Amino acid sequence: MALAREDFKIDVGSEIGDLRCLLIHSPDSGLGKVVPSKAQDWLFEDIVHLDTVRKNEYDHYVKVLMYFLDPDKIKGRLNEIDSDEHNRHFFKPDHPDFHASTKVIEIQALLSDVLEDSGIREKLVASVCAIENCTYSLQQSLIDTSPVELAKTLISGSVDNSTMIFAPIPNFIFSRDIGITINKHILINKPAKQARARETLLMRYILFNHPIFAAYRNNIIEIPESVQHFLRPGEDSGEKTTLEGGDVMVVSPNHVLIGCSERTSTIGANAAIKLLFANNVVDKVTVVKIPHKRDFMHIDTIFTQVKRNVWVLLGSLSIAERPIKDSDPIAWFADRKTKDKPEIVQFEKGKTDHPKTFATLELLLDDISRNDLHSTEPTRFIYSGNNKFPYDAREQWTDSCNLLALKEGVVLGYDRNDKTAESFIQNGFNTIKVTELLRKFENNELQPQDIKDTLILMPSSELSRARGGFHCMSMPVLRSSLVY
Repeated sequence: MALAREDFKIDVGSEIGDLRCLLIHSPDSGLGKVVPSKAQDWLFEDIVHLDTVRKNEYDHYVKVLMYFLDPDKIKGRLNEIDSDEHNRHFFKPDHPDFHASTKVIEIQALLSDVLEDSGIREKLVASVCAIENCTYSLQQSLIDTSPVELAKTLISGSVDNSTMIFAPIPNFIFSRDIGITINKHILINKPAKQARARETLLMRYILFNHPIFAAYRNNIIEIPESVQHFLRPGEDSGEKTTLEGGDVMVVSPNHVLIGCSERTSTIGANAAIKLLFANNVVDKVTVVKIPHKRDFMHIDTIFTQVKRNVWVLLGSLSIAERPIKDSDPIAWFADRKTKDKPEIVQFEKGKTDHPKTFATLELLLDDISRNDLHSTEPTRFIYSGNNKFPYDAREQWTDSCNLLALKEGVVLGYDRNDKTAESFIQNGFNTIKVTELLRKFENNELQPQDIKDTLILMPSSELSRARGGFHCMSMPVLRSSLVY
């Protein structure tokens, strides 16, 4: 890549500071090879139509990122890029006309760079082949493959975009789950499912071997397994050390949220907390334990931040239930659905034996807005589905709460979540379809720096089937610091 190591910086101290650089992975051919019989094993709920995902949906994501982060790469070229709809050269990291942005960085391009080193190529191929139970002859054949083609194969699972030699890793588009930037550190995650093991392996090789990360190698944090972890039960026992990026939020330079969920274990959260404190990354970590249900998966599927005093969240999971009167018959029964409400515990460095608790998500998020982010305005909550059943649950399932802030108050979300968009409007926000926004940017009718308090509506008929929103599909490595 053209990115010089001295020009590359990592620093993320919030969820809403101006986004300046991120890592993404565009949908590859492996996504189009998910078959129904293996979809759930590969952590997909459905099969998707690859061309629609690419041309009609994800490409718009890349375009809007470019206008906000790297406008020189796209400004004045939109018609040219759109006219190349069939070949999509602008979006292909293996093509000479690839955008090669140093702000919107394609992970596949980084992997290709790393594989130029023959020693690293041999080690990584051997590691992948061990995970995938490949033959020795196939391993040798892969080592002799060109770096660009090998990167495609290691991600898609296919040779020459045709012959499948091992499973694809379709979840690689959810780059948030691979690693999280916390201030000037990167926390490498430990996936809960075997289907994502190759993703973490590839990212580990990139972070420790690509020149742009050279200055930060001592700031890369890996979570080790505990002693005698191999004696634990299987992967579904809940006793593994797991942690995924959708369960980690950097809400302020000094404060990180970690979710305990279907994909992040309490053991993993505990290990992360100790490492973050030991490495002086933050002084405060709040654990949000949510029900282990596929509906929720990660904490960023039930809430994300829009502004320092505005959050979007699932009301049915967050709002405290009405107290039960002692005279009610149900008062005599145990377990009043409290197991379906989050448990929230906050730890401070050096005071982990005296944690603070919060009864609801709203109380926690209000505390963050007022005390961590010094908001002087009342904290507001925008609810999934406008907090109306059944739209709240339906739209949360299609990632109404999983939004990516390009800057404070400007977020990306799916256009199919109508009731949630209504809630944004009722709270003083504008909504605009991405195609209209891109046209206005290209025609100088609007500038990215001028857009405020806006939900950008992204097409989502196929992409939402993958069960992840734009928060999931981003790994920010640099955001501007918030001004307090």
